[in-house]
Amino acid sequence: MVFNLKISKPVFYASAIATAFGGACLLKDWLGGKKYSKDVSLEGKVAIVTGSNTGIGKETAWELARRGAKIYLACRDLRTCEEAREEIVVDTKNKYVYCRSCDLASLQSIREFADSFNKEEKNLHILINNAGVMRTPKGSKTRDGFEMQLGVNHMGHFLLTNLLLEKLKASAPSRIVNVSSIAHFKGKINKEDLNSDKDYDPGTAYNQSKLANVLFTKELANRLAGTKVTVNAVHPGIVDTQIIRHMGFFNSWFATILIKPFVWPFIKGPWQGARTVVYAAIDPDIEGITGKYFSDSKEVEVAPAAQDESTAKWLWAVSEKWTRLVV
Repeated sequence: MVFNLKISKPVFYASAIATAFGGACLLKDWLGGKKYSKDVSLEGKVAIVTGSNTGIGKETAWELARRGAKIYLACRDLRTCEEAREEIVVDTKNKYVYCRSCDLASLQSIREFADSFNKEEKNLHILINNAGVMRTPKGSKTRDGFEMQLGVNHMGHFLLTNLLLEKLKASAPSRIVNVSSIAHFKGKINKEDLNSDKDYDPGTAYNQSKLANVLFTKELANRLAGTKVTVNAVHPGIVDTQIIRHMGFFNSWFATILIKPFVWPFIKGPWQGARTVVYAAIDPDIEGITGKYFSDSKEVEVAPAAQDESTAKWLWAVSEKWTRLVV
């Protein structure tokens, strides 16, 4: 018996598209990795995650809440913060998730957040400095006059971390995680024009801020030696989040139609980007490990510029002065 099966062109094309999409999803899942899956309980632990209303920060806070931690979502936008909080609470049944205002582009806002938290909580076990901006337009400044990327990505987190250090020390063992980027390999600390006042390029300024994250991590680790407070930096990967909102080309119709469908399988989702952040924050195998840089949940070497101790000390001194941590 012979079967003569004829498939119409629309059905054939629809089947081919569905197969290609399914294959792309499998490829994306394989390349991006799974969620952090070790059975680590965080009952009784207190954590702060900056920029946790969307993207990597939200997924990180979600994972920590799922494991029983008390979470403070430190965000600039309280409306979207509250929306994220509700999602997390409903899913995890963890009612100890709180929204707090913290604008990393305002030293006053950072100080108010830290002062309120220090009065409200006795402990802090995990601080995740996640919030960030990328390729902001020329002329973008924080309320205190810092170039926006340097101000939010580095200066804001520098001040916040230092204002919370005593709480972290008192709660030791505790951990600090600084979300950096592979972009730090292209970064250079411009000592003559750190604030990009004379010459501004959005990519160069972003790379500098991510290098600053790693240098800050290295110097802080040295200063915290013996305290049982560890600090590490992570590269979450190339992740599809709102951080690219200032990159006009990638948000254009041309990129949406002709480029994004082909690169989509190779770009991590926020839940995948959060994996290494969560790993650095809670994995028992790296207890006591500090001053390192992780990518794909593995320790990797940093750029030569990130190993310059003299530059790290110079940046620390400048950051203290600019954030008025010391007078």
